[in-house]
Amino acid sequence: MSEQQVFNILIILSFVLAVGIFISLFFVSAPYGRHARRGWGLYVPSWLGWLLMESPSPLLMIALYLIGSAPKTTTTLVFLLMWLAHYTHRAFIYPFERRNHTLRMPVVVMLMGSIFNLGNAYMNGRYLFHFSAGKYPHNWLLDWRFITGALVFVGGYIINRWADRKLRGLRQPGETGYKIPYGGLYRWISCPNYLGEMMEWTGWALATWSLPGLTFAVWTYANLAPRARSHHNWYHSHFPDYPPERKAFIPKVW
Repeated sequence: MSEQQVFNILIILSFVLAVGIFISLFFVSAPYGRHARRGWGLYVPSWLGWLLMESPSPLLMIALYLIGSAPKTTTTLVFLLMWLAHYTHRAFIYPFERRNHTLRMPVVVMLMGSIFNLGNAYMNGRYLFHFSAGKYPHNWLLDWRFITGALVFVGGYIINRWADRKLRGLRQPGETGYKIPYGGLYRWISCPNYLGEMMEWTGWALATWSLPGLTFAVWTYANLAPRARSHHNWYHSHFPDYPPERKAFIPKVW
């Protein structure tokens, strides 16, 4: 079986698994952060879990760019930089910005996240930098698909970073509890950070106009939509004065 055939099978499996993940996460919240609970085996400090879970993605993407046989154009370099903009922060900065250093992550969650990130980076990087075979010349940057996708990606990136910073600012050094966030998109939704991330990878799918990009967008929605709903319900169950007009992660909709 050739690598191309294995690659195609992985794409199909990813779509199928995303459906299962989407359904299951409405019944079982991933046990980390505010949803942490006993019964999930060994734990590691949350910062270490995030570092080990997210770091394979940018490192593998760089390696795939360097060894890929597709022409290295300005476009493929921009794709690499877009990927690194998100994952360098998520892997090497975000874990150390978190103020609650008592949080822990189950090893099983860390391992599952690492496996996903490796597979996802492989599918996207191998396609962009090898199997695309010249699909992305320099002038792809002027194509409406790239321009639209890049704008959505940047908008989502800004929202994601702003929302995370807003949440961090709710805690004073040494505090470990949760508070109700207010202001900006938090006026309308409970999880603008998740909305921002979904926008990022929807924009990525548009900009790359590829099945791996679409797969990533579907996986992002399948993972974050149920978790946003869980966060939303958690807020309502822990804060009687939680704003009733807020939705989970899409203003006025859901």
